[in-house]
Amino acid sequence: MLSSAACLISSRVSSSVTLHSMEDQSPKPIRCKAAVCRAAGEPLVVEEIVVDPPKEYEIRIKIVCTSLCHSDITFWRAKVATSFPRILGHEAYGVVESVGEHVEGFAAGDTVVPTFLGQCDHCPGCASEHNNLCTTVPFVFGPGMRRDGTTRFRDAHGNPLHDLVAVSSFSEYTVVDVTQVVKIDPAVPPKLACLLSCGASTGVGAAWRVAKVQPGSSVVIFGLGSVGLAVAQGAKMCGASKIIGVDMNPDKEEVGKSFGVTHFVNPSQLGNSSVTEEIAKLTGGGADYSFECIGVSSVMTDAFTSTKPGKGKTIILGLEKDNEPISLPSLDLLSGKCIMGSYFGGLKPKTDVPTLARKCMNKELELDGLVTHEVGLQEINTAFDLLLQGKSLRCIIWMDKDK
Repeated sequence: MLSSAACLISSRVSSSVTLHSMEDQSPKPIRCKAAVCRAAGEPLVVEEIVVDPPKEYEIRIKIVCTSLCHSDITFWRAKVATSFPRILGHEAYGVVESVGEHVEGFAAGDTVVPTFLGQCDHCPGCASEHNNLCTTVPFVFGPGMRRDGTTRFRDAHGNPLHDLVAVSSFSEYTVVDVTQVVKIDPAVPPKLACLLSCGASTGVGAAWRVAKVQPGSSVVIFGLGSVGLAVAQGAKMCGASKIIGVDMNPDKEEVGKSFGVTHFVNPSQLGNSSVTEEIAKLTGGGADYSFECIGVSSVMTDAFTSTKPGKGKTIILGLEKDNEPISLPSLDLLSGKCIMGSYFGGLKPKTDVPTLARKCMNKELELDGLVTHEVGLQEINTAFDLLLQGKSLRCIIWMDKDK
């Protein structure tokens, strides 16, 4: 059964201003509020927009809450896929408002999370145990729905608004491809479900699915933001005995401990010693697993050189902020070390996100502490300020908080 909160949300969906006629019950355009980014690096503007009905294989979602990820900052700064005006946001929780033709398994009122990565369950990528990249509806950075390349958003003057990774959750309503929608147990708290839509799943999955961290092993995490702390939880869940956090912010030492970090290294306090040397001392020659969660090419190199010769595995989770290439010592590669990237922590969204939700509900994973601030949609620029100033991990943005 739906929780009381989900029932209330569902009732709001059913009474939304879709302007259905008695004769035609098909979905109609919806007018709602969204935070629009008009130009790179400028404050977002909350304005009225129009969200088109879902087309074939699409679902329109009423967003309950969303959160701000560092990837949103990268797109906001126009470091990749520079298209404006644009509705950002890709980590969210909501309720199905309507579905397009050929959508199966979803109905109005279902509680869901959108994901930037899709899962069709039929293509070679989805069928493989070693791949989570769907080829039926492949992931692209550029704007546009992935089946036809068009947008479902218009401003009050009828001008098109670009989406972000075909999600755009900084809007009261959005339209997402069915392959990118995961049904979630309504008993899962909205804030927690929201985290599993991207950042928390990426971090836990990187340790669990990509690195396959072994019991008793050593782990080093570069960057103790929300993704890095989720990696720590994933490594702890897998039984790692030594989890080292590396961060320039001294406040992250205590924060890291609450997520399972056993040792803390602040590069600014090492004197003449390098991070790699310090990690070697703590691990007896190098970590078994290393995770880069910042998105800086020089740190990616440090993460790689900090692993154990012959077996060290480095996982890159940060999107390089300036599109700079990575430089790696070839002898380290020849020694048997490996480096790999990962979208969404190697998870298959529809398969693995519900599993992580159950682990959270059973307290096998404790991710609630990632939420440090909560604001309403009208205060969304405050969320940007908090993240840019290093004062927040995840800031939850509630769509109805101001109403």
